[in-house]
Amino acid sequence: MSTPYARATQAAPPVPSVRARLWRLGAAVLAAVALSFVGVAAAQSGALRVALEPPVRLDPAFASSDAEIAVVNAVYDYLVDVDVDNRIQPRLAASWSIADGGLSYAFQLVEGVTFHDGRPLTAEDVVWTFDRLRDPELGAPTADLYANVAAIEATGPLEVTFTLREVNPFFLYDLSDNHAVVLAAGTEDADTRFVGTGPFVVESYAVGDRMRLRANPDYFVPGAPGVATLEFLFFSDQVAGVDALRGGQVDLVMRMPTPLFLTLQGQPGIETVAVATNGFDLVRLRADRAPGDDPRVQQALKLATDPAAIIEVVTFGYGAATNHGPIGPLYGRYHLESLRPAPRDAARARALLAEAGYPDGLDLVLHTPDSGDRPALASVLQAQWAEAGIRIEIQVEPESVYYGDDGWLDVDLGITGWGSRPVPSFYLDVMVACGAVWNEAHFCDPEVDELIAFAKTTLDDDARTDAYHRIQEILLDRGPFVIPYFFPQFGALSDRFDGLAMKAFPGRTDLAAIALR
Repeated sequence: MSTPYARATQAAPPVPSVRARLWRLGAAVLAAVALSFVGVAAAQSGALRVALEPPVRLDPAFASSDAEIAVVNAVYDYLVDVDVDNRIQPRLAASWSIADGGLSYAFQLVEGVTFHDGRPLTAEDVVWTFDRLRDPELGAPTADLYANVAAIEATGPLEVTFTLREVNPFFLYDLSDNHAVVLAAGTEDADTRFVGTGPFVVESYAVGDRMRLRANPDYFVPGAPGVATLEFLFFSDQVAGVDALRGGQVDLVMRMPTPLFLTLQGQPGIETVAVATNGFDLVRLRADRAPGDDPRVQQALKLATDPAAIIEVVTFGYGAATNHGPIGPLYGRYHLESLRPAPRDAARARALLAEAGYPDGLDLVLHTPDSGDRPALASVLQAQWAEAGIRIEIQVEPESVYYGDDGWLDVDLGITGWGSRPVPSFYLDVMVACGAVWNEAHFCDPEVDELIAFAKTTLDDDARTDAYHRIQEILLDRGPFVIPYFFPQFGALSDRFDGLAMKAFPGRTDLAAIALR
């Protein structure tokens, strides 16, 4: 969310985008506008009903799905946020300054912010929140993300200072991570009791059915939220959620398979939107045990895949081409546009399998969540790979089951939907690096790790670009990933409402900006 009252004294690092050039380190500032805004009443009216998949974990430290992040985003606030153009914006931090050569970040918090129970926000809440997120014993995915933080201190009642061990030009983006909403210090029941500073206050929650929220009358952002009531209705079946939109039972759907989106085109009373993202559906075979521990098997999977055909059949042409790595066109020159997978060659794939000791081919179970285009992708892969002697049984699971209890990290062969993130370092740190918390392929390459560490610490953007390009070359050559496309995100809203600016990660969309026409 862009907040007109705050000033950023230090800009974000350079992250080129096809939609926007992000601020350069030390280059841009936001204008300071308002001095005091607490108690400004918004003219909220009406109810916004949003269809979501059922959330499983609502402790922000462990939330991962779009549904979970959407709930978190409505109830809590981030220290800094990312807008629809991938730019860092102030939220609970009214301003910040960077010192000591990029090793010290001091944040001034907005005055007068209160939690939903009336408790005032203080610097200690921010310190406690981020200490919790970086605590390895908690087991949250952010422990690795914030491992570079040496100390977090309350250097004033409303001032928080982060000290880094090494320079990180993407640190402001790290602070905008999906999990990094600010909780009240000492919170013990974040999975069941939802007390934030955000635009909406939880009134009731029926697990698996719905969550009802009301506008926060003391919200610190002028004019927000735009509706008096927000209701999340949970649908395990995405078709049912879209049907509810058609029937007027819900007002907004932010995720859906491409065929469902196409059926809404021209639908009376419904406005649709498609947003380019760096999100992708990752197909991976575990690289730490047979058969995926043989590079020839990994290459066979790539050679048996026809991404161009998949883009046409599965995404109906909406997907963007890849080089089987997670750094996509949305990152501008960080993406190595000239690098492309070899043309599909089922015969060569079959020969590689024979060389690896599988002359009769392979029999594998392909696990996939039931969301998005993933079941359709599994079906197309089943047909394409069969020609190379790779016979797969498809096991479709509810998204909540697939990601529940980290089962997706254990299966040999799986499809995982990775949501869009504002900088490439996120994927490299949590998905690609040796031992990373979400390294579902169990892949480890020392050269890649060295490049990852260099790219996230250098202030030389040309050198960072070269490192990212080399990472993409390595992953295409010997990585365990098949990424057929970067997918768009689709949304559909009742035309009774205005203000939808859907983000590349839909759960981060600012629902407080939506209001009745």
